[in-house]
Amino acid sequence: MNDAIGIILQTLLLLALAPLLTGCIRNWKAKLQNRRGARVWQPFLDLAKFLRKDMVISEHASWIFHAMPFVLFISTLLAGLMVPMVIASAPLSLFGGALALVGLLALGRFFLALGGLDTASAFGGMGSSREMTIAAVAEPALMLAIFTVAITADRSTNLSQMVLAAQGPTWKLLNPAHVLAFAALFIVLLAETGRIPVDNPATHLELTMIHEAMILEYSGRYLALIEWSASVKQLILMALLVNIFFPVGIATDLSAQSIGLSLLWFVAKLLALSGAVVLVETTNAKLRLFRVPDLLSAAFILATLALLSTFLFQ
Repeated sequence: MNDAIGIILQTLLLLALAPLLTGCIRNWKAKLQNRRGARVWQPFLDLAKFLRKDMVISEHASWIFHAMPFVLFISTLLAGLMVPMVIASAPLSLFGGALALVGLLALGRFFLALGGLDTASAFGGMGSSREMTIAAVAEPALMLAIFTVAITADRSTNLSQMVLAAQGPTWKLLNPAHVLAFAALFIVLLAETGRIPVDNPATHLELTMIHEAMILEYSGRYLALIEWSASVKQLILMALLVNIFFPVGIATDLSAQSIGLSLLWFVAKLLALSGAVVLVETTNAKLRLFRVPDLLSAAFILATLALLSTFLFQ
């Protein structure tokens, strides 16, 4: 019974907090650029608008086109239920750890790329090709960064076990290996969520966009599921960064006071990380496409050095 309640509560947290976090980033970015910007809750209004609209579907679309939004949405939600957010023990932590998380995110990306190819759109194929090129470097960096923390957490790839180990007295917050892994995972966050300098989520210029190119043919309810999935994925990666590397305030029991305080800490850490993302986006220009692999290669090298340093300096 408690497991079912935990699944329901974390699902609601994912669905409600993810668009709000996206709205905060957009609003703060506009403020730094001396623009008024949209309201923080604008993503909720956009989702409601998409859910009300009719869909325009290409005559060349197959079952892949129709299945992709649901596969992407469900796989992203399942990945979110494996990540500790407010409570140290994630609802689905027993069903998989870091490898299952990366696998579910990869499954959603695979169907997203197939959806871009399915309608035989030139821009969809271009976006899918670019997405898989980025993923080929981003996914290994993500796994190596998580493995670095796993080694110091009794060599367990279970994310809940990592958070519980971080509560122990032997945990070093500013461990050099963790600093390198954090930097690598932060670059992966920018790449996986399609943010500057890797991609610009606010543009629709066909020659430069990556994520938007794959979903040009989608509209209505399908587009709402895709946009919601993108926000949830962003929240998942941010939760990994703030809870694994800065495990402050995470509840280890189910008392109302502990959960309430943990929720406040969680939101505060997310807002701080969102501010860092906004600063990076505002102070940097979008990289040329052939320069993006260099940035992701730097993240891979940082993650590799972090993993190696755990063996050299333990």
